[in-house]
Amino acid sequence: MSLLPESLFEKFGKIFEPGQIIFCEYEPGNDFHFIQEGKVKITKTMGSTQKTLDVLEPGDIFGEMAILEEEPRSASAIAVDKVKTLNFTRANFETLMNGNPQLAYRLLIIYSNRIYDARRRLQILLLDDMQAKVADVFIMLSEKDLNYGHTNKFTLNITIEDVANWCGQPVNEVHKVISHFTKQGKLELFSDRIIVNNINDLIRMVSTKKKSLNR
Repeated sequence: MSLLPESLFEKFGKIFEPGQIIFCEYEPGNDFHFIQEGKVKITKTMGSTQKTLDVLEPGDIFGEMAILEEEPRSASAIAVDKVKTLNFTRANFETLMNGNPQLAYRLLIIYSNRIYDARRRLQILLLDDMQAKVADVFIMLSEKDLNYGHTNKFTLNITIEDVANWCGQPVNEVHKVISHFTKQGKLELFSDRIIVNNINDLIRMVSTKKKSLNR
């Protein structure tokens, strides 16, 4: 189900098939996308490898820096499954904002959250320890839960592949860490979800790793 009225999709909508490249790193950009359905993978070339920086879902925006900074794309965007977006250029976005202040406010909130999320994910990518990276992904996702701070147990509807994408590491390496955490009783692993049994255990572990790395 689309997040906004179909009339908007008729004017600004675009559809991408699974695996389709929406835009490439370094190419000129003058538009951005607001995801209505599906998932989009954001990747960046680092040396000789391509790293996944993020996997975006309905309600997320991407490509907005091209509008704000008029710079080439800093990363590539690829449709994970069938994706529907609202596609805005600078011209039609300004027109839409003037006529739809509620949408303007909604996109402002999303963009503010995106800045926070980008900084939070950067903290994960900067960690040198693999176990700390994986644990911090679970902490980051638990922080988004409304019950964070009131309970220690969280059920996250994610897979090992999702965790690997968020921490920018190979799936097989992340699988080893999660299997280790599962044997220790820190996690419960299912095909469609991962349960964190005590988030404070992971918080203490990441904090300890950070302190040892800063010595």
